[in-house]
Amino acid sequence: MTDPIADMIIRLKNACMAERKDLVLPHSRVKEDIVKILKENQYIEDYQLIEKKPQNEIKIILRYVNKLSVITDVKRVSKPGRRVYVKASDIPQTLNGYGLTILSSNRGIIDDKKARKEKVGGEILCQIW
Repeated sequence: MTDPIADMIIRLKNACMAERKDLVLPHSRVKEDIVKILKENQYIEDYQLIEKKPQNEIKIILRYVNKLSVITDVKRVSKPGRRVYVKASDIPQTLNGYGLTILSSNRGIIDDKKARKEKVGGEILCQIW
């Protein structure tokens, strides 16, 4: 697989569209950090780390309000063939602040609000709304 983050995003989007209760993904540290941010911003109910051999997994419990998914759409911005980097002053707002932009910075994987507060830029991984 050339882009595991894009795979995670597509699986998340498909699970929300199919109104699934949960989703199981192969584990990686970057995916775990992205899922933590989704939980902090209340886009998912919870997540669990499942230890398995040969590879651990992440179980994501999706969040619904009035039988509608909280996650409407997810967009992968920076791709392996086209990396997108921004300065702290140029971090885009997703849906005028109603969405979430996730960045990879020198301080780790962070959301757009925290990046603006700490005045750090980085690579835009994805946008969620």
